[in-house]
Amino acid sequence: MIERCSHFSGVGLIVATLFFAFSLTPSLIPRPLVAQGIVSGLSFTAGYALGVTSRFLWHYLHLPEPSSKVERYLKWLAALLCLAVSSIFLWQAAEWQNSIRLLMEMEPTPGTRPLSVALIAAAVFIFLLLIALLFKRTFRLLSHKLAHILPRRTAQVFGIIAAVALFWSVIEGVIFSYALKVADRSYQQVDELMQDELSPPQAPNKPGSAESLISWEALGSRGRRFVTQGPDGGQISEFLGEAALDPVRVYVGLNAADTAAERAELALEELIRIGGFERSVLIIATPTGRGWIDPAAQDTVEYLHRGDIATIAAQYSYLPSHLALISEAEYGVENARALFTTVYDYWTSLPSDERPKLYLTGLSLGALNSDLSFDLYDIIDDPFHGALWSGPPFRSDTWRSVTADRDPGSPAWLPTFRGGSVVRFMNQTQGLQTAPAEWGDFRIAYLQYASDPITFFEPEAFWREPEWLRAPRGPDVSPQLRWYPVVTMLQLLADLTTGSAPTGYGHEIAAEHYIDAWAALSEPPDWDEQQLTRLRDYFIQAREARVHH
Repeated sequence: MIERCSHFSGVGLIVATLFFAFSLTPSLIPRPLVAQGIVSGLSFTAGYALGVTSRFLWHYLHLPEPSSKVERYLKWLAALLCLAVSSIFLWQAAEWQNSIRLLMEMEPTPGTRPLSVALIAAAVFIFLLLIALLFKRTFRLLSHKLAHILPRRTAQVFGIIAAVALFWSVIEGVIFSYALKVADRSYQQVDELMQDELSPPQAPNKPGSAESLISWEALGSRGRRFVTQGPDGGQISEFLGEAALDPVRVYVGLNAADTAAERAELALEELIRIGGFERSVLIIATPTGRGWIDPAAQDTVEYLHRGDIATIAAQYSYLPSHLALISEAEYGVENARALFTTVYDYWTSLPSDERPKLYLTGLSLGALNSDLSFDLYDIIDDPFHGALWSGPPFRSDTWRSVTADRDPGSPAWLPTFRGGSVVRFMNQTQGLQTAPAEWGDFRIAYLQYASDPITFFEPEAFWREPEWLRAPRGPDVSPQLRWYPVVTMLQLLADLTTGSAPTGYGHEIAAEHYIDAWAALSEPPDWDEQQLTRLRDYFIQAREARVHH
């Protein structure tokens, strides 16, 4: 056993332990136990690999090295030191996680179950170590075979290339692709089975009814919920104390037609049939990956415009957003572009004084695809009125360029861009009205939280500190968050894929913030601050009732 332990790199163990300790520090949102264990395991593995690589380079350069006896004692000393450092940081981990929870008004956690975290991290390290050993054996086997026909060093180079190609083809071409296909089929089956308790609408002016151009089945599970479970004119009227219309909602599911263009035409025909263009406001809503449209975004704007509003949307995937972004990114853009072009072309054919105001909206992947659904040069002669994009993903080119070119002095997590004459940003503490410049007729609004890992994940955090970490920080970012090479990127990746936050933080946009955003962007008539406060309270109470229910 002692002989086996001596095969481990002392330098690798020290660097691995430092990375493991850093992984326990806070990031953007609280991490669940399993996510923490995986991040710690990946960090430990990355640190060990870095330490082994640096030790190899030291030996390769023929720099002075200790004797075998001294090296053995140093390894035991390093092991004891690493154990002490790991224990101290594991003990401190709960306090670090609570620093985020307190900012987000969550109950403090009594502990992080350090033994469980350590065991999960060890399992991840052992698994990846076995993969590395398998790669090493594969490389040696291929190099040995190639050495019969090539010089030894050349054979080693080609052996590494061949081993990397083999492992990549197995992981990406077999395991990954097969997993995505299985996931797509599974989510499609779930989509077909969900919400059987819902009944098709009886009113002829509703999608999914007997008179509709879109059948009940063609709506898909998300579409059925979208067209039947929003507020009606009676509910809006009861809140306002005045007459209100039934909001118009049109949704076309992925199985309604074979192509994105055909689904867009079908949705447009249905929108025309039920009078969507006779409303004062028209919204093109781009769903998230599975076809979900955030009720907090949709319901609030329908109350603000007293039901005198129509919304059209089309599904493009059964997969969750992060999987759809990986496997179907181009298809999501194609679908969003087809729907926008179809609706926009018809909208521009109408007299400008008789058509509704046109807005775009989307959350997360929906925001990204909505942004990519139009070309500025196509609309410059007759622009639509604006867009509200919430929780924009870090891959959004428009968001990235605007943030990078922000006005001096404004933070990366809440930029001011050219005085706010076209593009404006808001979060849970600052609205859209604070920009110094006058907001023009064409408006783009970003609603984002500084603690949102979907927005602020950066692959570059692997080697450099993100700008949003510099002072002043966002109100919902822990002051104890520090940047560490490699580790911070792994923490943000875990936040992006597995983390969760309460409503109003992270990637969970609150209805009351949607109210502020829609009110500033679309300027619905006859609303004062007192009425807006009453509407915010109404949605807050409704959310609390659902939580307690």
